[in-house]
Amino acid sequence: MIYDFRKKSKFGYTTGSCAAAGAYSALYYLKFGEKLSHVEIENLNGDKLIIPIEKIEKSGNKAKAVIIKDAGEDIDITNGIEIITEVELKKGKKDVIIKGGEGVGTVTKDGLQVKKGEKAINPKPKEMIKKNLLKLLNEDEVAEVIISVPKGKELAKKTLNPKLGIIGGLSILGTTGIVRPMSNEAYMNSLVPQIDVALANDYKKLIFVPGNIGTKYAKKLLNADNDEIVEVSNFWGFMLDKAKEKGVKEILIFGHAGKIVKLAGGIYNTHSKIADCRNEILAAYSSLFIDDKEVIKKILYSNTTEEVIKILKKRGVITEVFNLIAKRIVERLSERWKGIKFSCIIIDMNGEVLGKYID
Repeated sequence: MIYDFRKKSKFGYTTGSCAAAGAYSALYYLKFGEKLSHVEIENLNGDKLIIPIEKIEKSGNKAKAVIIKDAGEDIDITNGIEIITEVELKKGKKDVIIKGGEGVGTVTKDGLQVKKGEKAINPKPKEMIKKNLLKLLNEDEVAEVIISVPKGKELAKKTLNPKLGIIGGLSILGTTGIVRPMSNEAYMNSLVPQIDVALANDYKKLIFVPGNIGTKYAKKLLNADNDEIVEVSNFWGFMLDKAKEKGVKEILIFGHAGKIVKLAGGIYNTHSKIADCRNEILAAYSSLFIDDKEVIKKILYSNTTEEVIKILKKRGVITEVFNLIAKRIVERLSERWKGIKFSCIIIDMNGEVLGKYID
């Protein structure tokens, strides 16, 4: 299949494709003296990607190309940034050497696709760069490629990279080289390396949290290490599947009630657009301890989970309700993900424990 990114498209291209296209155009300029306005590269599936070149310049046996990252219709923090690839042509046995420059992160933890101490350029983009550049090289030529992302260090702070131990910049990513629009797939897959890092650091019990609140209070209340905490966002089912696949034996579900209670209803994608029945679940469990229809109705129509928490505290049943919800969460998860031992702690916005179930 051919993807022509010179035209406006719902598809985009990855940082790995940017690096491959830039490297190809820079090497082509060194070899043949021609500045290309676009290049056609091949991904590892055999698809053709036609990518525009923003700028290219040469100095001696080095050439530098600038590609503007285009994420298509996908929401991507890297959309519109510059990916710069510098290529130096040397004599030697035919080879392509790939290095990371400014704004490309360095891996500092075990468990990722890239070894600790190396620049965060994933294997597939490296393979794609080599595949395309080797076509241009003679048997006695070596192309040394340096990939830089000028805004990488700044943007990396808004990603999972610091948590994964990738410091100082972004990762050069991409399996097919193509960004598919509005898909959760890429984001979901970006969460998985947290499990790999935890296992590589020999943590036997992982702590699954929805996001920042869970992470903050897991460290504060449980004295948890950053590497044993796994942020799942809304994708509980996907991440629990991955945990089972990777052999995780024990998981503590920990976090704010607003997300966690949905698990008691068997909801494993907790985004409000997918399912938002927090009040219904809270009303159902509260009805076992409150014999007052008006109060239950008030819970059912509350604006926020915090409002429900206030009602339950006032009635003196907060611990009973949330202990039972935590127990039900453990029961449901244990039935579906057999072989993993679960426990659950539910907190409010301030980190106060509302309920728990630890078998």
